[in-house]
Amino acid sequence: MERYDLLYRLYEEFDTETLREYQFFVDLFPPVDSRVALEHWEEASDELDRRKSAIREAFPAGATFAEIAAYADRETAFSGLDLLNRYGRAVNALVLDVDETLRSAGGTDNEIPRETLYLLTEFHERGVPIVICTGQTLENVKGFMIQGLGNELVHSGTLSIVYEAGNGVFTPGHGSRTKRLLYESLDDDVRSVFESVRTRILSEAPEAVRRGCHLQGNEFNVTLKPNFETGSADAETVIDRGLIHLIDLLGEAVVDVRSGADGEIEDVGIDADSTDGADDDADTNVGSQWARAHYGHLDPEISEVLEAAGETSDRDVESIPGPISDLLERVDVGYYHADAAEISSLELNKVEGITAALDVLGIDDPFVLVMGDSKSDLRMMRWAEENGTGISAAPDHASRDVLSHVMGTDELTFKAGQSARMLRTIYVLNLLARLE
Repeated sequence: MERYDLLYRLYEEFDTETLREYQFFVDLFPPVDSRVALEHWEEASDELDRRKSAIREAFPAGATFAEIAAYADRETAFSGLDLLNRYGRAVNALVLDVDETLRSAGGTDNEIPRETLYLLTEFHERGVPIVICTGQTLENVKGFMIQGLGNELVHSGTLSIVYEAGNGVFTPGHGSRTKRLLYESLDDDVRSVFESVRTRILSEAPEAVRRGCHLQGNEFNVTLKPNFETGSADAETVIDRGLIHLIDLLGEAVVDVRSGADGEIEDVGIDADSTDGADDDADTNVGSQWARAHYGHLDPEISEVLEAAGETSDRDVESIPGPISDLLERVDVGYYHADAAEISSLELNKVEGITAALDVLGIDDPFVLVMGDSKSDLRMMRWAEENGTGISAAPDHASRDVLSHVMGTDELTFKAGQSARMLRTIYVLNLLARLE
């Protein structure tokens, strides 16, 4: 209870709100070539030191409490202490999704806020590795991380990028282990399916999808992105259409891969030639029907898209032949409302990427903060909970399943564009853990 009493006293006896305003100004003051501005910054810095000194002198371990007061309000500080009491250890790595987590199209103009970037540098300075975990391409992520955090930090050896939702891991400064192409471990069947879909996805797309979407430049995943503003009505329409097209091509590719040289699906005795044209009275072939049935059954959101378009399958899930079902079960279809439709390997996901990144970073006993908003991030959160390897947080606009998981664990949520608040909570946790 002593730490609770000390925190209570800290926020009762000191003007911590003004202290935080000084700290925010000193930390985030933009570099300007102005003598007057520099003098103003120096005055603020002196006042910040004065206020911190008063706290340092009033408390045992005063330097720690001065830092807490400078970076966290009362609610954030007590949340950090509650987490420490629950788990008894500091966070030793940050595992962070980017889109709609660190940054938000609606809340931050799709840029990572300067406050968030600054806090990440503070964690770096205190020896906490950072794992950026995203569905984006490596070059895209590397570019904006260098722009936001600086080339030196990105290449420091303590930052890793898990890209394309786990298909590859990039950890600069680790020699031959710097770039690991995890998708190269997949067998020929899965890789052939992806190659087939990739080569056909735009050339065979309906005109509205071909004109309204572009293919994200992934190394392995196949991702359709809208040529409209993310979240707009036009983006919603074209991504919904693109999702159905993607599922259909996936079903056809799976049938092609499972077809033997004699034109029959291996071990099934269905003439594969019948899948080239219409199946009975349906306008789509049997492979597409099977894929629609499979993914509609698995994902309620995909089912809703199929139903709204009047494109549900005329097949029952139980009717899907074993060899077809087995291969479909190895491929994930991701639907991100008005944002993207993609396929990825279920054998390679963000969890696989995280474990590979932590291995390269040399973190043998991880206890991480996982921040994310989507289904691919939910796998990371479940991994952290089931293995006792971390805690999870999400923006309050995250998917239903993600929010359900987070509210069922530590209830760590934050508003769009305010990822810094959650980072401050963990910053306090780690500061207090040093007093153990």
